[in-house]
Amino acid sequence: MNLEIKKDLASNWFKTLQDAFCDDIIKLEKNKLKFKSTIWKKNIKRDEGGGEYRMLQNGKIFEKVGVNFSKVYGKFPKKFQKDIPGAQKDPRFWASGISVVMHMKNPLIPAMHFNTRYICTTQDWFGGGMDVTPSKIDKNEKKEFHRILRNMCNRHNKKYYKKYKNWCDEYFYLPHREEPRGIGGIFFDYKKENFEKDFKFVREVGVTFQLIFNKIISKKIKKKWTAKDKEMQYIKRGRYTEFNLLYDRGTKFGLQTGGNVEGILMSLPPLAKWK
Repeated sequence: MNLEIKKDLASNWFKTLQDAFCDDIIKLEKNKLKFKSTIWKKNIKRDEGGGEYRMLQNGKIFEKVGVNFSKVYGKFPKKFQKDIPGAQKDPRFWASGISVVMHMKNPLIPAMHFNTRYICTTQDWFGGGMDVTPSKIDKNEKKEFHRILRNMCNRHNKKYYKKYKNWCDEYFYLPHREEPRGIGGIFFDYKKENFEKDFKFVREVGVTFQLIFNKIISKKIKKKWTAKDKEMQYIKRGRYTEFNLLYDRGTKFGLQTGGNVEGILMSLPPLAKWK
């Protein structure tokens, strides 16, 4: 398949998914709140793509939720080229993706994160995943979350779930705290075995996240919470902030390739605390 067709298929899907996620979020809110949309350009002086990030804040359910789409291209800085497959031969790149971060008003509903992306250098590959970060552990929720992910992965390859779950556990870990960020999920990168099969998997990862966030929120939307629960959430958000600023590869990639700073840092919670 022609590479340009692959790029169009991937970026069009990510854009469609952005619309679908935002529509569901508005339906869950059941009020007149709307997303604030910001269109941005990677480089104003020359055409290097850009994107759109959408933010909704102070809702009944979502204290802050961001849904970011991007399609950018250009050249990797020299210091960055050695870390990217295919960039050593040619520093030019093309990348498109969608990322979502949900911070909830109700501290009994976990924070949720999702992203998928397609990157092209002299090679091309998919990456992404999803994870859930509760401030109060719910064993049944954790079990159901991983059951859904396992079943989804098994429809594509019986080896995917264990491999991508372990990758997620290793990735979303705070070494300086010696603790995981949340209850895990799946994480994958450099997925380039077969475009059609990989793209099918990436699409189902997106649809599955849509199913999961609707299911978790609908189940817990009316649960009562206390001031103590909220304090626990603020402390957990502090850990979330530490991970995203110290270790998150997506944050580093976006900032080092001239992405939109506000869109990249939308993952940070609206309020966090440290003891």
